[in-house]
Amino acid sequence: MKSLVIAEKPSVARDIARVLRCQKQCDGAIEGEKYIVTWGLGHLVELADPEAYDDKYKEWKMEHLPMMPDPFRLEVIGQTGKQYRAVKNQLHRKDVGEVIIATDAGREGELVARLILAKAGNTKPLKRLWISSVTDKAIREGFAHLKDGKEYQDLYDAALCRAEADWLVGINATRALTCKYNAQLSCGRVQTPTLAIIAKREQQIKDFVPKPYYGITAHGKAGQASVISLTWQDKKSGSMSSFDLEKIKGIEEKLKKSGADGVVEEVKRTDKSVCAPLLYDLTELQREANRRYQYSAKETLNIIQRLYENHKVLTYPRTDSRYLSSDIVPTLKERLAACGTGPYRKLAGKVMNQQFSAKASFVNDGKVSDHHAIIPTEQFVQLDHMTIDERRIYDLVVRRFLAVLYPPYEYQQVRITVDIFGEKFLAGGKVTKSKGWKAVYEDSEISGRDEDGDDGLNGDDIKQETFKDQELPSLEKGAAVKNLSFARTEGKTKPPAHFNEATLLSAMENPVAYMESKDRAMAKTLGETGGLGTVATRADIIEKLFGSFLLEKKGQEIYLTSKARQLLDLVPEDLRKPELTADWEMKLSRIAGGKMKRSVFMKDIRSYTSGLIEEIREGDGQFHHDNLTNKKCPQCGKRLLLVKGKNSELLVCQDRECGYRETISRTSNARCPKCHKKMELRGSGDGKIFVCRCGYKEKLTAFQERRKKEGAGVSKRDVAKYLERQKKEEKEPINSAFKDAFAKMNVLCKDDKK
Repeated sequence: MKSLVIAEKPSVARDIARVLRCQKQCDGAIEGEKYIVTWGLGHLVELADPEAYDDKYKEWKMEHLPMMPDPFRLEVIGQTGKQYRAVKNQLHRKDVGEVIIATDAGREGELVARLILAKAGNTKPLKRLWISSVTDKAIREGFAHLKDGKEYQDLYDAALCRAEADWLVGINATRALTCKYNAQLSCGRVQTPTLAIIAKREQQIKDFVPKPYYGITAHGKAGQASVISLTWQDKKSGSMSSFDLEKIKGIEEKLKKSGADGVVEEVKRTDKSVCAPLLYDLTELQREANRRYQYSAKETLNIIQRLYENHKVLTYPRTDSRYLSSDIVPTLKERLAACGTGPYRKLAGKVMNQQFSAKASFVNDGKVSDHHAIIPTEQFVQLDHMTIDERRIYDLVVRRFLAVLYPPYEYQQVRITVDIFGEKFLAGGKVTKSKGWKAVYEDSEISGRDEDGDDGLNGDDIKQETFKDQELPSLEKGAAVKNLSFARTEGKTKPPAHFNEATLLSAMENPVAYMESKDRAMAKTLGETGGLGTVATRADIIEKLFGSFLLEKKGQEIYLTSKARQLLDLVPEDLRKPELTADWEMKLSRIAGGKMKRSVFMKDIRSYTSGLIEEIREGDGQFHHDNLTNKKCPQCGKRLLLVKGKNSELLVCQDRECGYRETISRTSNARCPKCHKKMELRGSGDGKIFVCRCGYKEKLTAFQERRKKEGAGVSKRDVAKYLERQKKEEKEPINSAFKDAFAKMNVLCKDDKK
């Protein structure tokens, strides 16, 4: 008898088949002596749409709500039906004695395989392959230690509960809002609290009133004619500034009149060491890529997925851990040897011969659940086979991996306190003793910073401001600082910054600050389960919000649209809170751990959904289209709406059943020859024209001719790919690439279904 192996994607299936020596190609599978390897394309099966239960649900009517399927039906996704039938045929072969689930190791990966098996009517015993990378070595070891499928039944129950609960709440609430207010309004457990977080930040910015603050700097000579810069510090508060202008003026005037020299009161030298920042999980890598290269979360996920699946040089990307498990430690030298090429050769060579301990700061079994942090695999890398985008992401991961293996950065911090006529002034400096892990970043544009997402002064807090480090002269206590000059400094407190994709990912990952309740258990659960969404779904949630015209971009900053603000006023309060996700995740964790029955959870969800629909039905709000244009829809004659997508402006029919859309402008990758910023492509047909915010304009035909003549720095292939992309986008004007990719991914979420 043979074993049928079900992988999540074709690329992973091919790797498994090669290791298992399966070579015979058959319909949707690869067969060998002992194994048959087949695959999904992400999800092949999903929870059925409402229309599958009753034809009346084809019309969206309030009287049909709530819809409560029991039991839920499964349906084959239309675009991937052929592969589903291939998997089913292999499953029911008489010579297949068992099934090995080899989908991604995690809750959603378990759901992918189990739904296929449930729809296909499988009755054969199950085993589970649980690996975090798809290198040959990892696959061999995984098959040598297969788990019994029964061990993962509770995990499947939790995954199915999440999917069914999101279906009940998301689809019912979306239909109720749309019917009640006659507008395309979608909501869900994840996307609506995300909008609420952005709304709260925008309100903080709107309500913020800047306050001026003041300080004093002094410059003088100390030691052997060395110049030293000093900053005034309030003796009582410890602040480097004050809101009291008269106070600062008085101190400044007093100091100038005194003509006194400064006296060094204290010279404090402190030896310090700083360990490298932690390894990357997916969210931190997405944040870093957005800060450095302006990649969207979705773009970063797609790039790293290629590095994992196609190049096989990085481990499983959809992880929420920044630590390694102890069993990975013995493999570190192999990974160093594999990635230690090109610009990393010397860096890897310096740590190749050291002994790595399971007690290292980056090793923690307790902080690794399904997958460890993203690190290089044992697969030798060929950098010249990567695109520039792949090189950038790979570079981020490899340097962070090398950094944690290096010793700490060591330096001596020097703080000098100077008394000038009774006022306290400070100066600071830093002397590097050992570069440690910072040496990893010396030949890179990356600094190795592990930013925390803090985006400026918060309200009236000005104690954050400090003096800058400088080269300090060698001074001892009692030394004089002469020839002093003084200057008053001024500034204003800053509001919180608007969200960009990096900081929004941070807020979604850790939404505790936006919880209205002070429930510690909920806050702890949100922290442990990764906040709103998962590392695998956040990028798609953000793209969905742009695609639904609930968010728009201005530069790199994210703003709510009028539609989103109105939606937040109309949606039930519960759906705006992160607490709902916290409550669900607490229960799902108990289900996965075998401590709560699936039936109990679903009974609560059905009751909750009924109450939610009743609340929407009785609502007395109103929805107004404030973006109506005078242009009429060519299909139904109704006035079109002017909306902004993530990188485009469109005219969209207000009638949701009509669905007409027309792109009027799109941010392109073409750069302005004057200011070098990205230009917009406007118009249609032969009238297409590039327009830059600096005022530069150029017809598409002229642009094409200019590119042909210039040539330098731009290959014909680049131009061809650009024009091909524009042509494709013209045919499918809104979010088609996202839509197609999302349909095939294993993160399909009923919570976010229109």
